[in-house]
Amino acid sequence: MPVENPGFEPKNIENLKSELQKSGKNFKIIPDEENSDEFVNFYFLGMFEGKEAIYDAALYTLRLHHASEVYELAEHEAAKKFPNFKGINYEEDENGNMKPLSSEEEEIGWFITEIIMEIEEEETVKVQEFVDIDTHHDFGIGLDAALNVDEITEQVISKFVQEFNEDTLVLDDTMYSFQTEDDES
Repeated sequence: MPVENPGFEPKNIENLKSELQKSGKNFKIIPDEENSDEFVNFYFLGMFEGKEAIYDAALYTLRLHHASEVYELAEHEAAKKFPNFKGINYEEDENGNMKPLSSEEEEIGWFITEIIMEIEEEETVKVQEFVDIDTHHDFGIGLDAALNVDEITEQVISKFVQEFNEDTLVLDDTMYSFQTEDDES
């Protein structure tokens, strides 16, 4: 009988185990253009309900999580004020240059920016470290986590995986709010 979720298949688990042994790491970064110093998507092996499984993890900084929550709230406010708002689509012309936004999109963009600044100034949105597990993931077990670190490095990932698997991970339940940093270069 075939296993429904390929993240539980012994062959896939053994392949990942072999790759991890060769690399000397306890995780494998999934190549993704969205990976950055604040977000990394990776696989690791762990136990789930007494069976070995592949975890498909997304680990991000608390600052990025906060920014995402703030933006989502600002978009919600824009949708209330502008009934036609469906999101702002940035498009490139044939030369790869950004096409100008329509006047309505530009107005919405400014409105969203103002709302974001207001939310940050009033510290309306507060976030804390978390780990969410998705047992209905299409590959193994889905895991989303945010940690209060400046960046997601290989050391941060390795420590997270080790502590998660040893059940020694302690999350900070302090509520945090962040301000957008101005790039002064």
